[in-house]
Amino acid sequence: MNNRTKPLFLVMSAPSGCGKSTLIDMLLQEYHDLVYSISCTTRAPRGEEEDGLDYHFLAKQRFEELIGENAFIEYAKVHDNYYGTLKAPIEEVLAEGNSMVLDIDVQGAAKVREYVRSLPNNDPLKIGYVDIFILPPSMEELRRRLEGRGTDSREVIERRMANAEGEIARADEYMFKVTNDDLGVAYKRLCDLIDAMSGRM
Repeated sequence: MNNRTKPLFLVMSAPSGCGKSTLIDMLLQEYHDLVYSISCTTRAPRGEEEDGLDYHFLAKQRFEELIGENAFIEYAKVHDNYYGTLKAPIEEVLAEGNSMVLDIDVQGAAKVREYVRSLPNNDPLKIGYVDIFILPPSMEELRRRLEGRGTDSREVIERRMANAEGEIARADEYMFKVTNDDLGVAYKRLCDLIDAMSGRM
């Protein structure tokens, strides 16, 4: 990475089915200075999940100690389990001149935004902060994609659609919005944004 580029703290949100995970995977393959933020959780690993790769799996007591130490940039309790994003790994990545991408829901992003606003103006997290919301081309297309997966029951799809409406209603809270109507085009838009914000242009 050349010295002219600014390390970014990139926060991305999207309703389920908008292709955000695919877009993030594409970015990680192309931008070798981009690091994926691994969240912490107190829930047990599922299936093939690995500690330190999918999540940092923590004991509840340890998580609560970290809350007490103000170690999290954001955290939430969901169905008796904690989920959170640690501050230190982001600070370390940015200090090395690399960028970090955080995949998080709308509520979590709002907490991160609030935290970043409270930082001094010379803080690297504030200087490099960029948040992007990925939109579906339409609600009809989103429903088609969710049904096309063939993995969710009708009830789950209806819940995801209702959640999506609530999330899309908050899209204006983000600095940038990218509509994923065509994966290649949406990816190019994302790359252009990242290049512009980090000074690669």
